[in-house]
Amino acid sequence: MTLLGGWLGIDGFAWPWALWAAALPWLAHVALPRRAGVGVTALRVPWGGRLRQVADGGAVLPRPRGFPWLAWLGWCLLCVAAARPQQLGPAVAPPQSGRDLMLAVDLSASMGEEDMQLGGQVVDRLTAAKAVLADFLDRRVGDRVGLIVFGDRAFALTPLTLDRDSVRQQLDATVVGLAGRATALGDAIALAVKRLQRQDAAQAGAREHVLIVLTDGVNTAGVLEPEKAAEIARDAGVRVHAIAFGGDGSAVSVFGFQLPLGGGGDDVDEAGLARIAKLTGGRFFRARAADELAGIYAEIDRLEPVQRAGRPVRPRIERYPLPLGMGLALGLLAVLLRRRGA
Repeated sequence: MTLLGGWLGIDGFAWPWALWAAALPWLAHVALPRRAGVGVTALRVPWGGRLRQVADGGAVLPRPRGFPWLAWLGWCLLCVAAARPQQLGPAVAPPQSGRDLMLAVDLSASMGEEDMQLGGQVVDRLTAAKAVLADFLDRRVGDRVGLIVFGDRAFALTPLTLDRDSVRQQLDATVVGLAGRATALGDAIALAVKRLQRQDAAQAGAREHVLIVLTDGVNTAGVLEPEKAAEIARDAGVRVHAIAFGGDGSAVSVFGFQLPLGGGGDDVDEAGLARIAKLTGGRFFRARAADELAGIYAEIDRLEPVQRAGRPVRPRIERYPLPLGMGLALGLLAVLLRRRGA
């Protein structure tokens, strides 16, 4: 097999067991009894060769004796093609840098406030956040991303994964009030820390982790206070970036224009979110519009990534077309020789 692999320029077979089929013609020749002429009445005459000469146009052609070997060699090449010979291609290294990011998105009732502009239309806060987060995920090549949503309680929708499409699909499926109508900010931070620590336990080596919290309210539910959860995150080495999202109070739409009804700036605990970010070594951001939120995620995108060694991967290139073509050619040649010498 080594000589065959060197001759064909391959490094191995995907289905090596298919090579055993090469011995089937020989086994059939040895094992099956020869029954030629049984039950057939033939008249042998001394001038049979002359009749064959007349039938062939006046010339007696010698019967070629190489076609059985050509047929068997063609069969062997077909078996080699069926075994799927493969060659290792040049090494391709995955991205050498990246981060472990957990996204915690608020789904409380206040995220349904329609005080955002997106594409010239008035939308609710959650819709605007989804649009910005989708663009943010598109730029996370090489990062492992997880998603947590919180309301009355915190729930992990996706673990840390390189499959950003799955995270995006789970985010698109969320609706306001899915996790309850309150805001369990402290529990969301604690759950994110737990998920990140579980990832560390599954893989060797210390890693640095980042949590991005998007909320438009104050902590009104849950077991843990946000600052206590921030202390847990700090001790676990999790850096928290806190984003306070939403307009300055409620508003109504009149002929397509948003009119504020009051100064609702206290609806967002900016001071508490700033303390959480400072305690964990992260940053606090305030976004009152969708374009401001996009700028914040662009700023987070420029943060120094965590360096990690990438494992080179050598793709396998299929090399079965060559033996397949040669086997078919030899089989056709054997059939032509057989008919010519019949």
